Amino acid sequence: MDARAIIAKLRGRETPSPEELAWFAHGLATGEVSDAQAGAFAMAICLKGLSDEGRIALTTGMRDSGDVLTWNLPGPVLDKHSTGGVGDCVSLILAPALAACGVYVPMISGRGLGHTGGTLDKLEAIPGLSVDVSEDRLHQIVGQIGCAIVSATGRIAPADKRLYAIRDVTATVESVDLITASILSKKLAAGLEGLVLDVKVGSGAFMKTAEDARTLARALVDVANGAGCQTAALITDMNEPLAPALGNAIEVAICMEVLSGNRAAAPRLHDLTIDLGATLLAAQGEPVEAARKRLTQAITSGEAMQRFAAMIAALGGPPDMAEDWHTHLPRAPVVGDVTAPVAGHVSAIDGQALGLAVVGLGGGRQVETDRIDPSVGLTDVVRLGQAVAKGDALCTLHASSEEGAEQAAQAIRAAITIGEPATPGPMIVERIT
Repeated sequence: MDARAIIAKLRGRETPSPEELAWFAHGLATGEVSDAQAGAFAMAICLKGLSDEGRIALTTGMRDSGDVLTWNLPGPVLDKHSTGGVGDCVSLILAPALAACGVYVPMISGRGLGHTGGTLDKLEAIPGLSVDVSEDRLHQIVGQIGCAIVSATGRIAPADKRLYAIRDVTATVESVDLITASILSKKLAAGLEGLVLDVKVGSGAFMKTAEDARTLARALVDVANGAGCQTAALITDMNEPLAPALGNAIEVAICMEVLSGNRAAAPRLHDLTIDLGATLLAAQGEPVEAARKRLTQAITSGEAMQRFAAMIAALGGPPDMAEDWHTHLPRAPVVGDVTAPVAGHVSAIDGQALGLAVVGLGGGRQVETDRIDPSVGLTDVVRLGQAVAKGDALCTLHASSEEGAEQAAQAIRAAITIGEPATPGPMIVERIT
């Protein structure tokens, strides 16, 4: 086995054997494969691709590069994953809502990639909270509360942890093969019985076309089901932010509003959360409408909020998050509106550009060593098709400095096109089973 020979095979459009891919995954985990070789490996796969067999072999090799969890609980062990978009904080609402419905959710999540925010980065905007827990502690939290959103320990898919960071800084995030292996290696290592995938498509997604999103969704569903985990996917619209808020603490705040029973704060976020959860419960045999009602009741009753607050406390966050969350989340020192330069309707939103504007503010990483400012971002972002007058707010900008705010404002105005009325498409584009 030789890293250079494996990379050369990929460069020549030849799929390495399952044994070679398993060896490379092991080398990523142990450090036997260098950073340069890992970057070359990721780029070769991004440019040349893997066969179906190679995709499965890489995924299972990365899964088996560490521990695979087992569970003995009185309910199903299920999870959800999104391929990433802007204003997408479904996980923070869905995990506790599922827990309130008797589901156990060991949600091993990731950090921001490219222009998209990461679930772990959002949670770490909460003071004192740590997403790094041992496997024993993960079992305790899930068993007692019903859900835990954590990072992969050093023993869960360590090959992915290494490759994940390298993809973020080598422009190889968009590869279907690497996305599939990254997502599923962690999910399959969590010992799940069922999984629902939210595959984003549109300007704020990694997949810009329906065809590309369908290809990714099918790859994910086929590999996961082939590995014994009952899986379905929803292809969902990302031609505008899912929630009217972008940024780490800002997205936590909008989730707290929804968990407080305020659907109007982010109706698309709320409704997609219910759709994804119902898809997951329906795969376990529950009628879809009954599942939707149970999940909605879990939120409106306050039970989901209590589960979320209990999880936050268990991870070291404030014990009174449910009652006093406003005071715990950091706030940016510079806040102001970005205004429309002309009158008209919002005819297009470049979600990727909005996400990169937040990264530029310090809300994401441009290199892996960057520290995130959890307070920065955007609130009250306009909707696609919305009418605006000249001088109306396109969003409210939260920045750490006046200079950063001005640079972000220019990028935001360029990202939002004002012209003829546009009709938003359906939120759920397609279902893949």
